[in-house]
Amino acid sequence: MKGLMAAALTVALAGTALTAAPAQAGGRHVIAARPPMGWSSWSSLRGSISETAIEAQADVMHSKLQRYGYQYVNVDAGWSDHLDAYGRDAWNTTKFPNGIAPVARYVHQRGLKFGIYLVPGIPKTAVDANLPIYGTPYHAADIADTTTLGNTLGDSWRIDYTKPGAREYVQSYADLFASWGVDYIKMDFVGPGGGHNPADNTEDIRQWRAALDRTHRPIHLELSNSLSIAAAPVWARHTNGWRIEGDIECYKNCPGFLTNWTQRAVKRWTDAPQWVPYAGPGHWNDMDSVEIGNGDLDGLTPDERVSVMTLWSLQASPLLLGTDLTKLDPYDLGLLTNREVIAVDQAGRPGHPVSQATPQQVWFAADGWGGYTVALFNLADAPATVTAAWSDLGIAPARQAAVRDLWTHTDLGSFAAGFGATVPAHGARLLHVQACH
Repeated sequence: MKGLMAAALTVALAGTALTAAPAQAGGRHVIAARPPMGWSSWSSLRGSISETAIEAQADVMHSKLQRYGYQYVNVDAGWSDHLDAYGRDAWNTTKFPNGIAPVARYVHQRGLKFGIYLVPGIPKTAVDANLPIYGTPYHAADIADTTTLGNTLGDSWRIDYTKPGAREYVQSYADLFASWGVDYIKMDFVGPGGGHNPADNTEDIRQWRAALDRTHRPIHLELSNSLSIAAAPVWARHTNGWRIEGDIECYKNCPGFLTNWTQRAVKRWTDAPQWVPYAGPGHWNDMDSVEIGNGDLDGLTPDERVSVMTLWSLQASPLLLGTDLTKLDPYDLGLLTNREVIAVDQAGRPGHPVSQATPQQVWFAADGWGGYTVALFNLADAPATVTAAWSDLGIAPARQAAVRDLWTHTDLGSFAAGFGATVPAHGARLLHVQACH
C-alpha cells in the first residue's frame, strides 16, 4: 500500500505544475487556471514602497521562491499620488522616478509577473477638474453620476455606462496598464462588500473585464475586500478572484506585528465554507495575504502559521505573501516552500468542514485521484484530539486507508475506521488519505 500511496501522490504532484499555466489573451479561465502565487506590498511595506524596494522583493522571489511557483510581484496602495491629464492614476515620481513600466520590466526580466492597485469609479478630483477622456471629445463630468459614490472608499463617483465616453475611459485605463506591462490588477473597495460606504460596482467589473480582454494582454483581475456573496455569480463570471473577508492585517490592534490569530486569522475558518461552490479554474476565493515569512513579526505562533498555510492551501486560495521577503525566517521559508502543501493549493479543489460544531474540526476535499486531502484543525486554546472518520469522507468505515502527513512527507501507515491525532492549540495536520484496495 505504501508504494501505491507514493505513486498516487507522484501523479498528483506531476499534474500540478508549480508555475502558472500558460495564459492566452482574452482567455480569462486560462489566466488563473490555478490560484496565483506571489507577493503583495501592503502588509509589510504599506506606503513605504519605491522602485528600489519593489525590485529588492522581486530579487528575493526570483532567488528563493520562484522555483516553488511564486511569481506575482504586486504593488498595492501608495504608488500613485496624483492623476494624469486624462483622469487616471499616475505614479509618485519620488517613489518611482522612472515610472511604473521600468519596474514591471525589471520584474519580467526575472521571469516574474507584475501587479498594480486601483479602485473603481472615476475620481472626484477628475470630475472637479472636468479632465478630458483620452481619445474622445468627452470629459469626466460627462460620464460621472455625482449622486452616487463609485466605490466603498468614497473617493470616486459612479461611472454611468449609458453615457458616451464611459467605456472609453475604462478602456484607456486598461490600455495604459497593458502598455506598462501590468499582469495583475487588485481592484479595491469594490461593492457590494466591505468598506466605509455602500456601492455597487458590478457593472464596473463587467466593463473592466471586457476592457482588459480587449488589450490582448492576459491581465488577472482580483477584487477586494469582503465581497458580497450575493454577487458571487458576477464575480465568478468576470473576475479571477475576490476577497471573502476584511484585511488580515490588524493594524493598531497589534502594533509591531502583521496580524494575529484571534482578531484576524481565525475568522477565515467561519467564513470560508459558504464560498466553496464559487471557486474553480479562472476564479478563486481569496483569503487575503499569507502573513508568514518574518518569524515572530508575523504575529502568529509557529503552530498558527501551520494552520494558516494549511487552510489557505486546502481552500485553493491565492498564496500571496504579505511579509518582507528580504527578511525571510528559515522556519517560515520551510512552510512556504513545502511542495506537497503547495500542490494541495494548486490542485484547485477547495475543501469543506465535516462539522463546525466544535473547535476540533475535520476539513476535506477529494483529490481527483480517488483519495482525499484531509486537514485536522484544533481552533481551541489547548491541545486536543482531532479524529477524521472514514465514513465522513465517503470511505467504508471498516475499510483500511493509508495516511500520509504532507507537512512532514511521512507515510504514517494504514488505519481502519479513521485517523486521530493530538493537535496543538491553534494547530493543524494536513494529510492525504487513500483507501486501500
